[in-house]
Amino acid sequence: MNHNLRKILIKTKREVFSENIGNNSTLLKGEGYDFLELKEYEYGEDIKNIDWVISAKFKKPYVKVFHAQRELNISIVPILSGSVYFGTKKFKQELITEICSILAYSCIKQSDPFSSYIANENLQLLTKKSKRNFAVNKMCEEIFNYKSIGKQQKIKTICEELFLKIKKRSTIFLIGDFFDIKELDLRTLNKKHEIIVIIIRDKFEEKPANLGNVNLVDPANGYNFDGNINNSLIKKYEEAVKENDHYLYEHLQKCSIRFVKIYTHEEPLAKLLRLMR
Repeated sequence: MNHNLRKILIKTKREVFSENIGNNSTLLKGEGYDFLELKEYEYGEDIKNIDWVISAKFKKPYVKVFHAQRELNISIVPILSGSVYFGTKKFKQELITEICSILAYSCIKQSDPFSSYIANENLQLLTKKSKRNFAVNKMCEEIFNYKSIGKQQKIKTICEELFLKIKKRSTIFLIGDFFDIKELDLRTLNKKHEIIVIIIRDKFEEKPANLGNVNLVDPANGYNFDGNINNSLIKKYEEAVKENDHYLYEHLQKCSIRFVKIYTHEEPLAKLLRLMR
């Protein structure tokens, strides 16, 4: 196993298992540990749930009602197009690996099964539903070593295949840089599943420096740019990024989809915890 990958796994496992992350309470009433309310005892209910102190005070039996605990179905879906093979502090692909590791270890800690995929031009299953550390290692190794150069993001195909392949209602984490999203439409998928979007960016992508004469190659499609990056070109580029992100944020808000943006120079755990709480 790659030394950097091993460091990511050790770091994320330590972070997740040292955090106090609660179980998943639902609006359903049933067996659990999260207290909801007191109600009058009805014939046939479990006498173990009687609150004897309250019952004695009101001179009739009352039982404790708890939130039901449920097992979530989690799908981790990193979008690995050529554009993630970039970064000034660390590569976006490395940060995506770290985030996927945090999500997977969180599932194991809460006893929720997770499955994982790689998405770009189509959808590829990485690990079947599992609660084991082995599945985390396998998933992260595949993502970290994946040859993303030359791969393009076909967001419409990704959404269609997720809708068809994930049968049971799940929480789907979509993780990518979300550039060039003209075909993004999560409305249908969001009706069937809960979608959470994690946007991965490098600061340089949003505010590039004046580099002068350069020769650049697009890692997604191989397009070669040989020219001068001046202030005028930078301004047009920044406007295009703002337009892309305006559409992205507006679409996610209309669909009531939770999202967060994490940069390559940031530690992801704190932002992920705020997102989930």
